[in-house]
Amino acid sequence: MNTFKITLLRGDGIGPEIVAQAIKVLDKAGKRFDFTPQYTEALMGGCAIDETGVPLPQETIDKCLASDAVLLGAVGGWKWDNLPGNLRPEAGLLGIRGALKLFANLRPAKIYGPLKGACPLRPDIIGDSMDIMVVRELTGGIYFGKRGRETVDGVEAAYDTEYYTTTEVERIARVAFESARKRGGKLCNVDKANVLESSRLWRETVLRVAADYPDVQLSHLYIDNAAMQLVRNPKQFDVILASNIFGDILSDEASQVAGSIGMLASASLGNGKLGLYEPIHGSAPDIAGKNIANPLATILSVSMMLRYSFDEIAAADTIEAAVEKVLENGLRTPDIYTDGCKKIGTVEMGDAVTAAL
Repeated sequence: MNTFKITLLRGDGIGPEIVAQAIKVLDKAGKRFDFTPQYTEALMGGCAIDETGVPLPQETIDKCLASDAVLLGAVGGWKWDNLPGNLRPEAGLLGIRGALKLFANLRPAKIYGPLKGACPLRPDIIGDSMDIMVVRELTGGIYFGKRGRETVDGVEAAYDTEYYTTTEVERIARVAFESARKRGGKLCNVDKANVLESSRLWRETVLRVAADYPDVQLSHLYIDNAAMQLVRNPKQFDVILASNIFGDILSDEASQVAGSIGMLASASLGNGKLGLYEPIHGSAPDIAGKNIANPLATILSVSMMLRYSFDEIAAADTIEAAVEKVLENGLRTPDIYTDGCKKIGTVEMGDAVTAAL
């Protein structure tokens, strides 16, 4: 029996609630598929600030590095909004990605059949289904480039620098090409090569890597056109490759096209098996503790963990099938509720998916 060491970063707001439901599902999957999850708790985000004064303590980094995978709930909240940028909860997210050398963020945007009605697009636009994978570069670009403030001619100014090396672009491009090869065989590279020098280097590098993947159909879109096409004709996309800031924007847009941000998981990966898994939604402090948060994105993040870090493919498939079954049975948390369905809470949704396993 395999034992998998998992560090839990429950975080802030609804984070502890949704992580608790994911743990139930993971424990049940372990019993069925003969593996043992072994958990370690650590602090990150606002709860870490309250306890230690910083959003990402070194002890948390050390625990994560000693793990096989990390499960994160959500961080942030208005309680910490007035802190300096380097001490805000979100700084912990940037820090942990860098500390674990996680450069690739995989964000699937999928419409589940029972939730097609939640999609804001017309049925003739969305068609029978939508299943897009956004591959976002995670540790470079404008979020990590040189930044600062200065005074120019008596006027305060600020700058953030978009900066990429060919090494950074090549490694994320290969992740995207490999993902496309395992899916529908189509990859759309998104940049702004008509304006930005960093994007011209990005596209040149992607084109060079493409020579190693002749079986993958490669296309290119500028970021503004890509954003438009995602709502105009999302069926055209299979895998989308984008820089840190462009991927951040497009993956959030794709989540809304999919119908509910509460349904979408993500995986942040590096060169090895260690990965960070989290829902893409925020901490929603306004609904924390009310048993109404949707835990399905976190549960589906556990499925991604089993798939990418543990190679437990059958268990991952079974969790995804259990989520689909629960939705087919008409069970809904308030964010995805429609007339004719049964409205249930966070704990009840976790119980339902666990039972469906």
